[in-house]
Amino acid sequence: MIRKLILAGAILAAMAAPALADPIEGAWKTKAGDNAMISPCGGSFCIKLTSGEYSGQSIGKMKADGGNKYSGSITKPSNGKTYKGSATLSGSSLKMTGCVLAVLCESQTWKKL
Repeated sequence: MIRKLILAGAILAAMAAPALADPIEGAWKTKAGDNAMISPCGGSFCIKLTSGEYSGQSIGKMKADGGNKYSGSITKPSNGKTYKGSATLSGSSLKMTGCVLAVLCESQTWKKL
């Protein structure tokens, strides 16, 4: 009987515990001053602008590589071109990089809101 109560309590505690979110998830302030939301989507993380001139536009998709590093694609909203992208999370800063031919790269740092 006691074993059943302990098991039932453990199951209830597991169900009540909030799911652990990946640290990249959430709202971010871009270098341009716009807000972006990073949320899970199909085993990756989708990036969507939520304010500014390009609000509502999806601008990237990243997958976790481990060690607070991410890789995928990033779209520059001003020209609509998509580049090979990467991101590195360090505390409340996210360094986003987009590259053409792995030689010509542009980076910017976003801040967690």
